Amino acid sequence: MPLDEREFAVQEHALTNGLQIRLLPDRGLPIATLYNFFRVGSRNERPGITGISHLFEHMMFNGSKKYGPKEFDRRLESAGGTSNAYTSTDVTAYYEEFAAEALPLVLDLESDRMASLTIDDDSLAREREVVKEERRFRADNDLDGMMDEALSALAFQAHPYRWPVVGWMTDLSRITRADCERYFHTYYAPNNCTLVLVGDFDPAEALRNVEKLYGRIPRGDSLPEVASGEPPQKGERRALIHYPAQAHALLAGFRTPNGRHSDSLVLDLIEAALSYGEGARLKRALVYEQELCVDANVYFGWRMDAGLFHISLKLNPGVVPSRAESALWSELARLGDEPMSDAELQRAKNFVRSGLLRGLQTAHGRAHTIGQMEVMLGTWRAFLDLPDRYQAISPADIQRVARTTFAPHRRNLVTLVPGELPEGAEA
Repeated sequence: MPLDEREFAVQEHALTNGLQIRLLPDRGLPIATLYNFFRVGSRNERPGITGISHLFEHMMFNGSKKYGPKEFDRRLESAGGTSNAYTSTDVTAYYEEFAAEALPLVLDLESDRMASLTIDDDSLAREREVVKEERRFRADNDLDGMMDEALSALAFQAHPYRWPVVGWMTDLSRITRADCERYFHTYYAPNNCTLVLVGDFDPAEALRNVEKLYGRIPRGDSLPEVASGEPPQKGERRALIHYPAQAHALLAGFRTPNGRHSDSLVLDLIEAALSYGEGARLKRALVYEQELCVDANVYFGWRMDAGLFHISLKLNPGVVPSRAESALWSELARLGDEPMSDAELQRAKNFVRSGLLRGLQTAHGRAHTIGQMEVMLGTWRAFLDLPDRYQAISPADIQRVARTTFAPHRRNLVTLVPGELPEGAEA
């Protein structure tokens, strides 16, 4: 049965400058969570400024008109609160968790940096080096990061999803202060933001504070169109990475519909069936029965545009990659050829449903879910009937989507080869 909307009495408001506001009072504990979701991520970038969205995640903590450098966290922590942020391909989100009485301070802090963020050469130079070091740690010297970047570049030829969220090192080095100012005024405007507040507060008073603090910020111009014209994939694509490692590894990827497409729900269940728990298909077949891999993982996440279904295999030492690859293709083909048993499909549904419900247990989880649904699916109400929509998926749906998604001509495969580049190869 669907979740009861009465238990999620979200109040919806919008300011004249375009700011979307979602309020969910919960008087159970004297705490609250505030999220500001900006509809900007690496998909909004272009060659030359890749990584600027993530760079701004760092820049946003470097002071503004009222609160100087480092004041944001100092003031928040002195009131017992914490803050963090993340950047993805599609969204940048900032959030605070705090005692309820600190709400006026938190709204003042957030609105001040939206209205008057300090962008100067010193802060840009400092945060640029922080992000470059993060890139070295997570991509240049990390096997998973290297393979993920190679896979995105294989699977996408035209779409901005082809470059990493952290950006390319050469672009990070050349981003200018003028680039940052243009980016901020374009994407960090109230009409590109959804504010979500969940916890112990009076809705009328909170709304008055939001209107007072955010209402004076002017709306931004219309957002530039994303260059989303990705051509159809007409054949298998492969890449090799040579790097010191103990054993080979494989990372496969298949392009998928966007998050609003109903087949994305089917792919959520396929992800669960393949890799959730010790009894999942890939772990059972490739890790325990055939002993080809030390680990097998699947990741699929909704995206605003066509996404990517990832399958990662860490091979046992001495295993020839072609053996593991063949076993993987066989398991994927079986999804399309043989109807999944009712018991196995229900197991996947139970995993996905419990994950959805666990995300609603806390004020932070509810705030994040409301904001994600607003940004990705257009309304927070989208999660109310998700349990029923998952439950309605049939074995025939699994077969249909598996046959389409995992067709041989749609394969993208990155193979890690242990060892240095061959002599004479370009570094």
